[in-house]
Parts: sequence; C-alpha cells; structure tokens
Amino acid sequence: MSEARMALTVLPEAMAICRLGPDEPGPGWLSNGGFYCLTHTGESLTVVTQEDGVPEQVECDRGWRCLEVRGPLALNLTGVLASLTAPLAWAGVPVFVISSYETDFLLVKESMLTQAKRALEQAGYVIFG
Repeated sequence: MSEARMALTVLPEAMAICRLGPDEPGPGWLSNGGFYCLTHTGESLTVVTQEDGVPEQVECDRGWRCLEVRGPLALNLTGVLASLTAPLAWAGVPVFVISSYETDFLLVKESMLTQAKRALEQAGYVIFG
C-alpha cells in the first residue's frame, strides 16, 4: 500500500450497531446525511448508524467510533484488513468491520479508541481526528 493509503480518519459521531428482524424494512429513522450501513441476512437486518438517531427501544450496542481508511482503495488490493486488524488484535481491541466500494471502516468501542489509535500508530498508520 502507498503512503497515501496509510491514514485513517476518526469520524466525529458516536455509532450504534443495531439488530432488526430479517423481515423488517430499512428503518425510517436512519440519518440520510450521515454514515450508515445496512446488511441483510436470513437471521437479521444489521444497521450501523449514528447513535443519536436510534430510538431507545431498538436492540443495539451503542458507544462505537468509526475509523475510515482514507481511500479510495483499489478493489484488487490484498491484506488491507489484515494489516489493520492485526495490531488491534495484539492490543486486545475488538473490531467491527465494514467495507464499501471505495474503502474500509473499522468500528471500535469508544472506551478503547485511544488504545486503538495507539496500536495503529505504532503499526505505521497516521490517524486524523
């Protein structure tokens, strides 16, 4: 990977990882202006979005922060996620990963953000935010 791809940006919003039923439609409470991701499987509809827009009654895990890999990344790159998650695993930081067409996103608990940033910086990444 080139030096330009050795950077991540911490998004400013607190995030939530929510679980809806597999037959539920995409929720109307999603923030159209911010980051969100929907993943549908036979077991559930997973919604990752800004925490402040999630209704209290929704089953979710709150208090996550999102680190965006500065992209775009070519789809034929190999080892990107391995190079990011290995230092976090060694530091004992759990991670929830999302990939898009342009780049990758790592979610870590807010309580472990400083530890995650330190581990990634020690691995040679530059962290903004």
